[in-house]
Amino acid sequence: MDKVKVLFLCSGNSARSQMAEAFLRRYAGERFEVYSAGLEPKGINPYTLKVMNELGYDLAGHYAKSLDQFLGKVHFGYLITVCDRAAEACPIFPGMGTRLQWSFDDPAAFEGTDEEKTAKFRQVRDQIEKRVKAWFEEMQLVFAQDMSAR
Repeated sequence: MDKVKVLFLCSGNSARSQMAEAFLRRYAGERFEVYSAGLEPKGINPYTLKVMNELGYDLAGHYAKSLDQFLGKVHFGYLITVCDRAAEACPIFPGMGTRLQWSFDDPAAFEGTDEEKTAKFRQVRDQIEKRVKAWFEEMQLVFAQDMSAR
């Protein structure tokens, strides 16, 4: 069975989309081929690395990718924008399956002390993990229905 391709899209591909990619890979890597990208890639935020590492995710091999890397080259079954800016600015392109919008605060835009920034990144990380898990559980029902219809 071919894996369904999922693209998480954000403005910079530095935090939210990277987190979502890592979570879905861990929870559903056998079902999905998972990618992330940004409209204007900025490099992975050090706080992203820190808070994901706390949960045992090593993002050392990850890097910020541009949406242009994928446009017209990869068919995605799902495009999931994880920030409002990406949802508004993302072009419609051929070969795109279902488009979903999940809105999360931009932890990189948060101003504060090191501890406060870390706390904000943790908060957003936990929200993303919860949403990814819930979506995967929804998709499990869809897969089960598809299989029983055959």
